[in-house]
Amino acid sequence: MIKFRAWDKENEIYLYNVQDAYDTLSGFVKYDDGEDAEYDESCFGDFLDNERYDTEQFTGLKDVNGKDIYEGDVIITHPKYDNEESKRGIVQYGIFRAEFSYEVRNGDHRSIWSSNEYRTYEVIGNVHEDPELLEEAHE
Repeated sequence: MIKFRAWDKENEIYLYNVQDAYDTLSGFVKYDDGEDAEYDESCFGDFLDNERYDTEQFTGLKDVNGKDIYEGDVIITHPKYDNEESKRGIVQYGIFRAEFSYEVRNGDHRSIWSSNEYRTYEVIGNVHEDPELLEEAHE
């Protein structure tokens, strides 16, 4: 399922399910805590073309705790083999091809695999609410 969240820069809060935003469908867009969100936009397109919001797409994947992984999330990888180390990175839509990846130190990008055969992922924050994690992700 394709779904989106939007970071409201004015109120500093995430809105979820913004793809369902229509002026006649109140109650679909939610805050982090599940409460109905208040917004002035009349459709999903208004969230996309609006400097008030950063809109982020769901990757279709869940982390080790069952949490949805979105663009803008900061994740840590947990490798299943001893020859690989844990990495911390920021989830983003592929720069070089249509895929989700996470950026680690030195601008290196790693693909996020839907299979957890080699590693699992854990969301530890996001770029808006946890900016201190951005520095750690690039160390």
